[in-house]
Amino acid sequence: MRAEGEAAARKAVAGANRIVVKIGTNTIARPKDAPAPLVAGLGDSAAARAGGIDVEYLHRVASELAEVLRAGKELILVTSGAIGMGARELGITRKVKDVAMRQACAAIGQPLLMDEYRKAFGVFGLTAAQVLVTRDVWDNRSAYLNLRATVETLLSTRVVPIFNENDTISTAEIGNAFGDNDRLSAYVASKIDAEVLIILSDVDCLYDADPRTNPGARPIAYVPELGPELMAAAGGAGSEFSTGGMKTKLLAVEVARDAGCRVVIGHGRKPGVISAILAGQAVGTLFDAEGGLKNRERWLKNSRPQGRLTVDEGALKAIRESNSLLPRGLLTVEGNFERGAVVEVNGVAKIVSGFSSLELGAIKGLRSEAVEAALGAQAGHIIARPEDMVFLDGL
Repeated sequence: MRAEGEAAARKAVAGANRIVVKIGTNTIARPKDAPAPLVAGLGDSAAARAGGIDVEYLHRVASELAEVLRAGKELILVTSGAIGMGARELGITRKVKDVAMRQACAAIGQPLLMDEYRKAFGVFGLTAAQVLVTRDVWDNRSAYLNLRATVETLLSTRVVPIFNENDTISTAEIGNAFGDNDRLSAYVASKIDAEVLIILSDVDCLYDADPRTNPGARPIAYVPELGPELMAAAGGAGSEFSTGGMKTKLLAVEVARDAGCRVVIGHGRKPGVISAILAGQAVGTLFDAEGGLKNRERWLKNSRPQGRLTVDEGALKAIRESNSLLPRGLLTVEGNFERGAVVEVNGVAKIVSGFSSLELGAIKGLRSEAVEAALGAQAGHIIARPEDMVFLDGL
């Protein structure tokens, strides 16, 4: 039964039309002791020599992506490497931890990175578009819809959008950072309805234990469902300039699977790896997809809550039974937010609130007629309707 499931999943990967490919820092970077090669058609790139970008590798990737596009498929690329490229340009050999220096390195490295992508893509007649984002874009429904429309337009004109986190302005301290591009790639795949997410890294697949410390670790070719034992088997963070380890990849898989998107983790340095995966070959680890939430549900589930509500048992039971959330069952309000904000309810659900935090504080516990008397009939009396809710616990 498991073999049949894997065969069907790999066939679905081969038939996918919209694909997201994520390339990690350690994959794109040229080994520090390796000479910078000259690639026919690219010229002697001083930026590549100074910044540590493996131009030859980008050339191979561009060749594979061109073949995929010629087959009539749509491609989006998510790339890491800006901070690492900037750090190497400055002669920094260790992982940059200072926030201001990371932002400075990103400002230096991002144009170097995109310049090399454009050169490599241009050899094969491809046009690349830079898309720099922060977490705020996904959390704001209007901004997200605008971004989605832009990406759809780029894809319709056979342009390859290249996403990267805007590390120059995003930081964990102010809460607008993804933290790693594994998660960013999952958000991209989820939000634009990709069928397959390919995460290329410096590991060839998922193992049942950490192969760096356990020589008996066995590769896992197919994962029909994610479980806690897989998270326990994942290692820690990446090395040097990389922020992602296997655990961050599994967290990304969770996001993508909610959207009905299959995920393949493979070694980015394996020749022809993208083509092999998209041909349905048994390469890397394939994570099968869930049934798939609707687009609005995915947006709501993956948005950061701007506040928190506590409701009584009766109200919680009502919304689990697909009824609206009313002020009468509201007990407490935390946070400062406006109407239309995403807020958490009892830690088990997220909703789009029909009232601001100030308004909710004034009407909690009130019956519907009292709500309208307090705020006016035009304000309504419903905090959230069933279509504006999503449960986090799967119940």
